[in-house]
Amino acid sequence: MKIAIVSEKESLDARIDSRFGRCAYFAIYDTDSKTTEFFPNPAKDSPEGAGPAAVKFVASKGVKKVVAPEFGGKAETMLEKLQIEMVSEKDKTISEIIRGF
Repeated sequence: MKIAIVSEKESLDARIDSRFGRCAYFAIYDTDSKTTEFFPNPAKDSPEGAGPAAVKFVASKGVKKVVAPEFGGKAETMLEKLQIEMVSEKDKTISEIIRGF
């Protein structure tokens, strides 16, 4: 299963980003292969609709679970519709969150 984690930087030592739609990076962890890839968030600088655009991006990567401190209303609605699980976490590093899986 692929899990997207919002990240401030392109590093396992990075802290979880405080935003979903406008996070700097998505760390996508694959529980099967135990690998993590980092992707710049293409929605980060969107003038509007960053949350839904970010949902479309993670869905295109085959993500089934998203970890972020909070999600906007439009993003939550889209994630629920796509049956992508939302997990709320904050004040941790990407590696700490991955170890939890």
